[in-house]
Amino acid sequence: MKLRIDAMTCGGCARSVTATIKDVDPNAKVDIDVAAKLVEVESSEEQQKILEALAEDGFPAVQL
Repeated sequence: MKLRIDAMTCGGCARSVTATIKDVDPNAKVDIDVAAKLVEVESSEEQQKILEALAEDGFPAVQL
């Protein structure tokens, strides 16, 4: 799943986004490009659960 997260502006944000995704699925693979505000997630968890968790933590995502 590819996401754009406009609220992700720094390395700290990227770490928070990664932690949020890993809380939902500890086995998820997360690749982040902070400059482009893009996140690629490989997870067996439902996409909606990840999107909801990100929004709750202040990082609303748009699926691309």
